[in-house]
Amino acid sequence: MRKVYVAGVFSTPFGKLGDASIKSLAIAAGIGAMADAKVSSEAVEHLYFGNFAAGMLQGQKMLAAVVASGLRLTLGPATAVEGACASGGIAFHLAALAVATGQCDIALAVGAEVMTGSTTEQVTNVLASAMDQASGEPLTGLTFAGFFSLLARRHMAVYGTTMDHFAYVAKKNRDNAQYNPRAQFFGHPVTWEKIQQSRLIAEPLRLYDCCPISDGASAAIIVSENVAKALGGTMIEVLASTQAAGPAALQEMDSLTSLSAVRHAAQAAYETAHVGPEDIDIAEVHDCFSAAEVIAMEDLGFCGPGEGGPYIASGSTLWDGERPVNLSGGLLSKGHPVGATGLAQVYEVVQQLRGTADRPARRARIGLTHNVGGTGGAVVINILART
Repeated sequence: MRKVYVAGVFSTPFGKLGDASIKSLAIAAGIGAMADAKVSSEAVEHLYFGNFAAGMLQGQKMLAAVVASGLRLTLGPATAVEGACASGGIAFHLAALAVATGQCDIALAVGAEVMTGSTTEQVTNVLASAMDQASGEPLTGLTFAGFFSLLARRHMAVYGTTMDHFAYVAKKNRDNAQYNPRAQFFGHPVTWEKIQQSRLIAEPLRLYDCCPISDGASAAIIVSENVAKALGGTMIEVLASTQAAGPAALQEMDSLTSLSAVRHAAQAAYETAHVGPEDIDIAEVHDCFSAAEVIAMEDLGFCGPGEGGPYIASGSTLWDGERPVNLSGGLLSKGHPVGATGLAQVYEVVQQLRGTADRPARRARIGLTHNVGGTGGAVVINILART
């Protein structure tokens, strides 16, 4: 396998973006990433496009071809990727794999989603399609807020985790978003009291424990070592990009306090990168709900089982803590346009490793991204490093 580098990244703002179409957002992200990498559309050999909901919400399929045409890419492969909330992460993973295996020297990964033009009920129903329909679980009324509330309640029962631990995640990530002008809730801080007093969505998860509906797009240019040397500048090496599958139904899970695919993908990533959890300086994790970040701390090996809540409450994941997590604001406050999220995580980590982030971490040489689709049915872990 060849060495692989991220040469360029870009992200649109996330949030309610008015009349912006998924095509226009994806094209803007692709153009931005190519400009950042200083490569032309003619040089891009492969496109991987991540999206989950456009077929159901906008009636638009074949988006990889639509975006490739809009970007004026040459007649190389344009591959559509769907893995629910992990769609963007899988697009990045496949682009990195294509370069690593010598299929191409320059690949573009783009992820985009437009959701705010639809009602909450419509979006909730579309998101529920990421569950195993044949299991019968969606027919019970189970939503993703309900799914993660079950995990949260089990974590509380087994380990003594509290609602305050979840609130720490919500407050930290909203505070971080105040330094990210692309974040959906930039300029909208909240107090600890407001978080604690917000209404219950699915007990024990309150309003600020849940990510918003969002629009947005993100992209990355991935290149081979020879191209990286020719381009010059600060290159970010992809030390590892791993993908794992897990249960798509609640009844198939081996634990309600952990996601098996995250544990598997993280272990594979650490082994591939020849690093351990202790070597990770910063991380962008999939905090679709605050409880998900608590569980992620444990599954990624940043702390032991049951220690996620106290670990976060100790300040370890703050900007000035030992390992800052979700400096972008995370899904909770940066926003969660489903198909774009995995690549937005890459965007933030690359900017941090370059030292060009809006609020740079005090120490950032190795970063990790953690992108989860569905009930943990699709997981991508990337480990990136400044060279």
